Amino acid sequence: MTAYVQDAIVLLGDSITQFAASPDGLATKLTDAYSRKMDVINRGLSGYNTDWITPVFEQCFPTQHEAQHAAKTRLLVIWLGANDAALPHSVQHVPLARYEANLAALVRAVRDPESPRYAPDTRVVLLTPPPVQPVRWAKALAGFMGSTEVQAPDRSLEESRRYAEGVKAVAGREGVAVVDVWGKIWEAAGGDEEKVGEFLLDGLHLNGEGYKVAYDALIATIEEKYPEYHYDRLRMVFPEWSVIAENVESYRELTKKRSAFGN
Repeated sequence: MTAYVQDAIVLLGDSITQFAASPDGLATKLTDAYSRKMDVINRGLSGYNTDWITPVFEQCFPTQHEAQHAAKTRLLVIWLGANDAALPHSVQHVPLARYEANLAALVRAVRDPESPRYAPDTRVVLLTPPPVQPVRWAKALAGFMGSTEVQAPDRSLEESRRYAEGVKAVAGREGVAVVDVWGKIWEAAGGDEEKVGEFLLDGLHLNGEGYKVAYDALIATIEEKYPEYHYDRLRMVFPEWSVIAENVESYRELTKKRSAFGN
């Protein structure tokens, strides 16, 4: 167990979030940018959809009674939909209407004053699932399963787009920030389905270039919608060593933790 020292950015999602801890991933980039200011907590669970992540969220995000013993979540980044958007024959599929309802419920859990998990200092950012290359993913999936037989694709580009539109619709209705990862990658690929592959590892998950697009868009959204939470506006919880060096005899007083938000 470690003591609560810094506030946190919590990433809630599926494998695209889980794999964001890779060297070129979104979580790694955020950890670097917010170093000594906020911790980055990765709650990405490979294969999960919005149905399955909900009970996990209820265990990970504290109630108001529990919050006094937990790190304060300043940014909740929700990145779900890649699995919900699987075609209806897949066990991972969640119909679009229920998917939107699930996302809205997650948002309201922290924004509704009547919710046991109401967190007034938490800002929510929704990310859309990225575009996919269905055939490439089907081949990769067969390889992961150790099979030489490639099944019919369980994803489609159009469905990933529809679910991305659903995320934007939820963000608009709930009044929270949204990052259109689908749109940003599609734009970066010049609207060319083949070139989308330049941002994907295997037809579904992002590679370093894809995560860079998502990270840049997320930081720009934070700057626009929640500027007080941008890393450039935060101070280190523990001061630079040079501050201590100027008054060494007071090092215990100088190294008492402080809020990154200057209050």
